[in-house]
Amino acid sequence: MAAQKERTKKSSAPVEAKAEAPVEGESMEERPKSALDEVMSQAERAYAAYMDAERQVAKAYHENETQVAKAYKRAEAQSSKAYESTAAQALRDRDEAIAKAAKAREDLMQRAEEAYQAAEAAANSAYEATLGEAAKSREENVERAWSVRDETIEQAWQIYSKIAR
Repeated sequence: MAAQKERTKKSSAPVEAKAEAPVEGESMEERPKSALDEVMSQAERAYAAYMDAERQVAKAYHENETQVAKAYKRAEAQSSKAYESTAAQALRDRDEAIAKAAKAREDLMQRAEEAYQAAEAAANSAYEATLGEAAKSREENVERAWSVRDETIEQAWQIYSKIAR
């Protein structure tokens, strides 16, 4: 098959030269078309169609590449948007959790302060009550001791008065 193409090329080469070279006084349009001219014309049209198809294929590949790049960019943008949204939500959740913890801490501190003040007031009240009772007991003991002293002195004077008479 390759040998046949080779022979066709060799045999058509001189004819092509003859066919392409116009005879003096004849124009291209006036010259009768030969079978070889017809085949050459078909080959040129086929080659032009091939080149056009090749350009269309290249254009289709380029358009496909552009569409794939656009799809990638959309996916990348969507992924970035999802990341940003998730990160923002996580930040809001973190801030909310910190705020709740701070409020709980503040409430506990307030309750602890109130409990401390209540315990301090109860301790002061107990101290005052105990101090009051101790002071009252001291006063009563001092009064009894004074009373015993006075009675003892009175008895001593009565005894001395009886002796001294």
